[in-house]
Amino acid sequence: MNVRYAHKLLLSAALSAAALFQSASAFAQDYPSRNITMVMPYAAGGPGDIITRLFASAMQKQLGQTIVVDNPAGAGGSIGTAKVARSAPDGYTLLMIHISHATNVLMIKNLPYSPIDDFEPIGLATVGPMVVTGRKDLPTKDAKEFIAYIKENASKISMGHAGIGSASHLCSLMFMDALDVKLTLVPYKGAAPAINDLMGGQIDIMCDQTTSTLPAISGGRIKAYAVAGTKRLPGLPDLPSLTEVGVKGFDISIWFGLYAPKGTPKPIIDKLSAALAAAVVDPEVKAKLDSISTAPVSPDMAVPAKLRDHLKNEIETLRPLLLKSGITPN
Repeated sequence: MNVRYAHKLLLSAALSAAALFQSASAFAQDYPSRNITMVMPYAAGGPGDIITRLFASAMQKQLGQTIVVDNPAGAGGSIGTAKVARSAPDGYTLLMIHISHATNVLMIKNLPYSPIDDFEPIGLATVGPMVVTGRKDLPTKDAKEFIAYIKENASKISMGHAGIGSASHLCSLMFMDALDVKLTLVPYKGAAPAINDLMGGQIDIMCDQTTSTLPAISGGRIKAYAVAGTKRLPGLPDLPSLTEVGVKGFDISIWFGLYAPKGTPKPIIDKLSAALAAAVVDPEVKAKLDSISTAPVSPDMAVPAKLRDHLKNEIETLRPLLLKSGITPN
């Protein structure tokens, strides 16, 4: 190849790259010019759906276009997540998802997407607490009695959860590991039926997010014993943390993060991240989340780098817990 021809090839490639950049920049300047779809890959009406619709409403005020929430539920959230992974990387199809984005890759063989490689992180939205609860006629009055009762009666105790890989399932595994006990785990298709059976006395205990359990706790239909973490909750100030009652190193929360398909132009990601950062300080968002004892993240967490690191850390933290529990991809 002669030098003049090589020079022409390099110049042509540079001009093409510049044109592509200018095209992407122009597209981003016009974005958004139509409705955006925000996928929540779990059933409508659940805690995740409530949080997604809240953020969609707040972000559309910043973006100037309607954000429509879509709920293609099923297969632990992997159906809706795969739908977003296959979508055009143009900023018009987004994914709001929780901790299952970390667990599915550890539990589902041949997952049709990579949570890290097939998505562009936009930012964290919320990090919410979980609470350990029991049926209302459980013969223990406080957290210390509750822990002692669990240890003494482990073989007789059933612990419900919202399904394999759910946050409440992970909390159940952590709870048994921390107390060095083996309980009878009872999986359900979602938090609502599990809580219904807890209220009815068909199961003994459960650990789930406050967005699911708070109404039953406030109504006196189940007992709340401890926060599944290291700190007390503003909405339940009298409830101790598990750390306070001697269960060391126990800290699990349910987080929600916003993603776009891989290849979405950075200027669009930046616009979406800015809208998310505005949403986490929106007074209406904070008030609604306060009412269900959860909270938005700080604006510095509503950025791509923080969500990218958080997801990687969650995968590496949960991997040994699941392996120890005998859970492998199937």
